[in-house]
Amino acid sequence: MQTSSSLDGSTSSQHPPREVAVFVHRGDRLLILHRVREDYWHVVAGSLEKGEAFADAAARELREETGLVAIPIDLRLEQTYAITEREQPLYPPGTTGVVIGNFHVYAPEGWEPVLNEEHDRHDWVPFDVARELMYWLETQEAIDLLAGRLRTRA
Repeated sequence: MQTSSSLDGSTSSQHPPREVAVFVHRGDRLLILHRVREDYWHVVAGSLEKGEAFADAAARELREETGLVAIPIDLRLEQTYAITEREQPLYPPGTTGVVIGNFHVYAPEGWEPVLNEEHDRHDWVPFDVARELMYWLETQEAIDLLAGRLRTRA
């Protein structure tokens, strides 16, 4: 099992130490996206821009990565992962961890994502399958939380 890392192959010298993850679901299926550069499956995710709030970043990343314009719902699950010494040059001096804000959104029936250049394919899979395909521990934990909440509402 992996711990998180924000090495995304970007040529940018510094990433903000705040990120969002957006879990797009419809019924008992979760949207997963295959990241081209890193060659793994993930959910909608990205870094906050300077001065941007978590909710605004979640909506922006959702729109940029899938074309879906919606207001993501805060999962109220804030996570932090430590950055490694190897990753340190990617972040502002003194950064030791990255905070993740987690959100979810219901996908309209019949809607399919329009992927940006970060992704080469997508799939709609059951939550347990999505969890097993996720590279990051934090993403797995957020899927567990969302799946549990959706089960209790059903």
